[in-house]
Amino acid sequence: KSCQKPVDKYIEYDPVIILINAVLCKAQAYRHILFNTKINIHGKLYIFCLLCEAYLRWLQLQDSSQNTDPDDLIRYAREWDFYRMFGIASLEQTSFLVGIFITLWWMRPEMLKTKSDFILLLKALLLSSYGKLLLIPAVIWEQDYTPLCLAFIKVFVLISNSQAIRVTLNLNRMLAWMAIFFGLILENGVVCLFQKMGWDV
Repeated sequence: KSCQKPVDKYIEYDPVIILINAVLCKAQAYRHILFNTKINIHGKLYIFCLLCEAYLRWLQLQDSSQNTDPDDLIRYAREWDFYRMFGIASLEQTSFLVGIFITLWWMRPEMLKTKSDFILLLKALLLSSYGKLLLIPAVIWEQDYTPLCLAFIKVFVLISNSQAIRVTLNLNRMLAWMAIFFGLILENGVVCLFQKMGWDV
């Protein structure tokens, strides 16, 4: 009321500009998306990102020899491999999120007192993982530099997760990155566990 201006400038902006600013990881754009819009696609986006990741892993398991016989048992075994990759990707992502929540609760227990705080942070983390959708063009345009591209996608998703934590809980960068770091440690622990069990991850 005192300045006669909107508190959130993105209310007046076109959705395309808001999306561009979110891709550039601007905190104010994240704040607008999380608090001033009614986006309710976080669950669907999460499942779709997991499907993309599972498909990419499944493709890496495929042999160069492809048999097109519909009665081939190997073909059905490969289909089960996709479901297994989806389960592994889900467990890894869940362990990453659990690592973040445990770290934040341990560092700042007052931040996650209520169920609504927990749900808001979970929504923010799921929405900020939208960078995993870049796995689709990485799969379509298979090139020799695909591992480098996947590393860039991973870094982009981690930066987005960090911004989501900062905006949601009003934390500084260091605490947000510490939570991300411990989430990665727990996720890598799950990967090591699967590898010791003899599963391809």
